Amino acid sequence: MNYAEQIMDLAKTNNGVVTSAQVTQAGINRYYLKMLADQGLLERSERGVYILPTTFDDEMFNLQSRYKKGIFSHATALFLLDLTDRTPIKYSMTFPLQYNISALKTENVKCYRVKDELYELGIITGKTPGGNTVRLYNAERTLCDTLKGRSNVEIQIVTEAFKRYAKLDKKDIPQLSEYAKLMRVEKKLRSYLEVLL
Repeated sequence: MNYAEQIMDLAKTNNGVVTSAQVTQAGINRYYLKMLADQGLLERSERGVYILPTTFDDEMFNLQSRYKKGIFSHATALFLLDLTDRTPIKYSMTFPLQYNISALKTENVKCYRVKDELYELGIITGKTPGGNTVRLYNAERTLCDTLKGRSNVEIQIVTEAFKRYAKLDKKDIPQLSEYAKLMRVEKKLRSYLEVLL
């Protein structure tokens, strides 16, 4: 199997998407990506992200490919976790406090920055509507994020998310309480839980 075939195989096994990082990791020169794009076998979706011409362009996956420190959070994570029906107009991503977010000003992203000790709290992987794997915060962390004063998530969305969470089989109330304590939203959380549980 030659390099071009290997790249096409990578794309096919990865939901129609291949990144320059994956190609480099496979020991293949990135030149072959450009060559395949020039031949029309791949399309350049974003810098470092290529898709098969028949593939849906996955904006969420592209954002996380370009901004690797970004974790989908707040209303976007609620959407990915199926805790809301509302498709986010702007994607919410959380970054470490020292991360320079100036490049994101031109993107369709609402940025949040948190202290390092909270940044990695509750990271999981999930699927975008396009079927690609991205990193996001788990339900417990996301619910606590939405309770923070600066989250700007509409109250109706938060209420609906808590109602859906209460119906989940895999809810983890002790973890939710622990996260609320770490994130200093215990009082707000208690008021939601008293109504729902």
